[in-house]
Amino acid sequence: LHRQAEQTCRQLVRTQEEQECLLQAAVEQAEGLEHNLRSAEAVLAERAAQLKDAQAQLSRNKLLIEDLCEENRGFATALQVAEQKQKSYEEKNQLLEEQASALKQLIGKITPASLSG
Repeated sequence: LHRQAEQTCRQLVRTQEEQECLLQAAVEQAEGLEHNLRSAEAVLAERAAQLKDAQAQLSRNKLLIEDLCEENRGFATALQVAEQKQKSYEEKNQLLEEQASALKQLIGKITPASLSG
C-alpha cells in the first residue's frame, strides 16, 4: 500500500509537472498572441491615420477641382464674349473694306473727270 501510494504520488507529481509545462506553454502562447495583437493594433492605427490623411487630401483636391471648374466656366464665358467681339470686329472690318473699295472706285471716277474738266 505504501509502494502504491508512492507510485501514485510520483504519477501525481509527473501529471502536475506536465500540467505546469502545458500551462507555461499556454501562457507563452497567450503572451505571443497578445504581442501579435498589439502589433496588429499598431499597424491598424497607423493605417487608419494614413487613410484619414488620404481622405483629407481627397477633400482638399475635391475643393480645388470645384474651384478650377468654376474658373474654367468663367474662362469659357470670357472666351465666348471674345469670340463674339472678334466676329463683330470682322464684320465691321469687312464693311470698312467694302466702303474703302467703294471710295477708291468713286475717287477713280472723280479724278479723271476733274483732270479733263
